[in-house]
Amino acid sequence: MVTETQRNRAQRLAFWGIPLAVLVLGLKMLAWWMTGSVALLSDGLESIVNVIAAIVAYVVIGYAAKPADAGHPFGHYKAEYLSAVLEGVLIVVAALLIVWEAVPAMLEPRPMEAPVVGLAINVLAGIVNAIWAYTLIRAGRALRSPALSADGHHILSDVVTSIGVLIGLVLAIVTGYAILDPLLAVLVACNILYQGWKVISRSVDGLMDRAVPAEEEDAIKQAIAAHAAGSLGVHDLKTREAGSAIFVDFHLVVPAAMTVGDAHDICDRLEDAIRAVHPGAKIAIHVEPESEKAHGIRVKVIEGMKK
Repeated sequence: MVTETQRNRAQRLAFWGIPLAVLVLGLKMLAWWMTGSVALLSDGLESIVNVIAAIVAYVVIGYAAKPADAGHPFGHYKAEYLSAVLEGVLIVVAALLIVWEAVPAMLEPRPMEAPVVGLAINVLAGIVNAIWAYTLIRAGRALRSPALSADGHHILSDVVTSIGVLIGLVLAIVTGYAILDPLLAVLVACNILYQGWKVISRSVDGLMDRAVPAEEEDAIKQAIAAHAAGSLGVHDLKTREAGSAIFVDFHLVVPAAMTVGDAHDICDRLEDAIRAVHPGAKIAIHVEPESEKAHGIRVKVIEGMKK
């Protein structure tokens, strides 16, 4: 889970994504208007999705940061996944619009007008997008924000699309084959569909309470093993991600004669150790008294965590 300062940073980044997306959209549509290229139009249509996605991400990140309440006792973290799913759906819609424009142009291909100026403008838009995509992906990873990460990866796919369009249109100009323009638009649509599928699948995975990555779970296990002195073992360790939050749940076995106060001290120590690995983690520890049947098994479990 992230701190309040980090959440504010995520919201600021999401906000500035809106004017930047509008700027890039304007540049790409200007490039299309100057050239009449269907491929550049397809690139511009994808940027319309970027504008909508940036607005949705800003709204949803703010909502996800709301504290838990009576109606949502576990918080509003998963709202970010809804933003990412919506972005994936919009990407698919953009791909279908591109195909709608490209098919008629394939039947009646025509050469571009002012291609050099138009391509130069599109290159400028691609550079802005590349810098912003890199910023969002890094921030999304650091702030554990699915909305920022989805937005960053989508914009990165837009950059790849722009590079492909640039190369294809240069070939169309050099060879004189005007049909390469609409064919390129169809290829762009296929790439966008693939990127949309990836965004949706990652988000649905998060909505299904995906466990934290293996290396992060190993770090949690090591923290538990190093600070569980006084207990007899740990079992049923479960982790899950919900937007920027991490939830950790496990059972702690203690001697049957141990006082509640002593067991509580162990729990406090374990919570501090886990939060040292994952600040702000939501932790639920179920304390169980020793039983002869389970004792041997549970001691082996905690020993296994030390390996």
